[in-house]
Amino acid sequence: MMAKPIDGAKIYHALKDNDTIVMACNARIPTGIATGILRAAKAVDAPVIFEIAKSESNLEGGYTGLLPDEFARRINEAAEAVGHEIYAIHADHLTLKKGDEVELEYTKNLIKSQIDAGFTSFAIDASFLFNTGADNVHEQLKKNIDVTTELAKFIEEHYGSQEFGLEVEVGEIGKTDGSGKVITSPEEATTYISSLNNNGINPHIIAIANGSTHGNIYDQNGNLIEQVSIDIPRTKAVAEALRNMGTPVRIAQHGITGTPLQLIHTQFPRGDIIKGNVGTYWMNIVWETVKIHQPELYGRIWGWTMDKYRDEARDKKNITKEEQIFGLYSKFAIKEFKNDLDNLDEDTVRAIDAYAYYVALNFFRAFNSKGKAALVRQLL
Repeated sequence: MMAKPIDGAKIYHALKDNDTIVMACNARIPTGIATGILRAAKAVDAPVIFEIAKSESNLEGGYTGLLPDEFARRINEAAEAVGHEIYAIHADHLTLKKGDEVELEYTKNLIKSQIDAGFTSFAIDASFLFNTGADNVHEQLKKNIDVTTELAKFIEEHYGSQEFGLEVEVGEIGKTDGSGKVITSPEEATTYISSLNNNGINPHIIAIANGSTHGNIYDQNGNLIEQVSIDIPRTKAVAEALRNMGTPVRIAQHGITGTPLQLIHTQFPRGDIIKGNVGTYWMNIVWETVKIHQPELYGRIWGWTMDKYRDEARDKKNITKEEQIFGLYSKFAIKEFKNDLDNLDEDTVRAIDAYAYYVALNFFRAFNSKGKAALVRQLL
């Protein structure tokens, strides 16, 4: 019998109030990555979540070309091959930017396909639906609250008898205004969660805007830099406000690619943050490895990305350094080169697996994940 993911809620319930973070891995290129991560999870008995966003995998395949059923199948096959059973499959960033009937209907159809594929956790992201002209926090968040409520009830209706994991989002991650990055306030977080609770929706995790940025980040000269902009004091303040209102909701930290492991180990409030998303890092591993092992393929991927996005990067973002263009836009090459990436030669796959294993072990260490799969097993 093929391995299958466990309900996301069981992971969140088991780890709540523990000094640990579960790693959520965006395996947008599963080849070698999924097995490497799972081997590391098995080695230290850590729970792990595999996730993919609406932009990456949707009813048309997204920019990876992966339909939900293929993504779930490949993760399950990797888990079966490795022999590690404490994992969930998470629909990350089910994003809505308009909140109209067309967008809602599409998202519901996508969710249904994810449930049918075996996804066990869902992140509803209506953070874009923020009314800046409203007079109070509740009215500013009302559209987000209403849309999140409708989709959460849809998942409840279709998921089945078990309890799915539910992540919600307040504060648009990575957004900036005239004064800098937009940061979620404790009042916004508590108003949002209490309003959802009043609507009968009880999330496990809340994603907030706290200074992080998705993906690779660069300085003004186009040089890749570390992700050190996460506002730890504000994150702790939001977590404390949530605890004071008596909710079990804890924080999901998005945008950890590039965050120094020592910073995570020494400064992250583990237990307040209980889900840590590591995404683009795994794609970077694939590119680095393919560059060494299959340089002809890497050259084609590089050339396609430059041809397709050089002008856009220059005209819209004033970016001219090719390394930065590749770092920001190469994700769109995944679908174009899907067949090549699904059929990498054995040595390349082995190297990706080993690289992912090494990196995952380091993240599990920083997240204090060792042995925490045993906590989840107690709830099975």
